Formats: sequence, C-alpha cells, structure tokens
Amino acid sequence: MDRKYRQQGYQDRSRPDQPGGPRGPFVDERPTRMEGAPRGRGAERDRDEVFRCKACGEKADPEVKLESACRKCGAALHACVQCAHFDSVARYQCRKPIPVAIPAKSKANDCTFYEPTRSLDLRGKSSVDTPDTARAAFDKLFGKR
Repeated sequence: MDRKYRQQGYQDRSRPDQPGGPRGPFVDERPTRMEGAPRGRGAERDRDEVFRCKACGEKADPEVKLESACRKCGAALHACVQCAHFDSVARYQCRKPIPVAIPAKSKANDCTFYEPTRSLDLRGKSSVDTPDTARAAFDKLFGKR
C-alpha cells in the first residue's frame, strides 16, 4: 500500500519540487490571458474613466495644475499619492526614474512625470443616492412594519 487514500485525484499531480509522477511534470493548467483581454470587475468597459481624490474619493478634473486642490477635502491633487506612477514598493516610491526622493508624498510638488490616476467609475449613478432613497429601497424590499 503506497498511500493512505485511494480516491481518484488524490496526489495524482506531482509537486513542483518532485518532477514526474502519474500525470507528468507539474504544470499550471490555467489558461493564459490574452493581451488586451478584459480582466475582473468592470471589464465590459462601458463605464467612464474618472480621476478621484485618494483622500476622500471625490471626482476631480483630470487636467490637474500644480496648485490644484480637491473641492471636498482640500487635499493637493498634484501630489505623489494622486499619481499613476506612485508605487509604495518601488525605489523612491515611484515607477519613473526620479533623481531624488520626494519626502512628502501627499503634499503638492512639481514632478514632471506626474499623471493623474484614472480608474473606472464603478459607482455610476448610485453614488448620488441620498439616505432617504436608500431607506425607501430597504422598505420596498423588506416591507414597512
């Protein structure tokens, strides 16, 4: 008896550190995604691309000037944390080759590589709902007592 369980599928595939086995070498059987193919949520792409403030989520104009600030919270929009090239694990926290680190990532700066982060508008028209419409939808769904 070479193994404890005999049902089909148990240990049929070998592990990556042990080549060979009943089904041959370990192979990832997931199909590869074609270049340009949609992925994940909002993949139908019938949604608008918007620029949102990272501090409060308010929609902002994608044409950002050096002195631009959020209408709702007043956060600087021409800042590293609002940039499409911001990456917390990259050198100097930027994917572009900047010569020196920018110390305050949430303060306005004059970086020449700045591009606003654009994302799909997944909220759509539901983001303008008020608490009254949410309450009415709840009452409609579960009935008012």
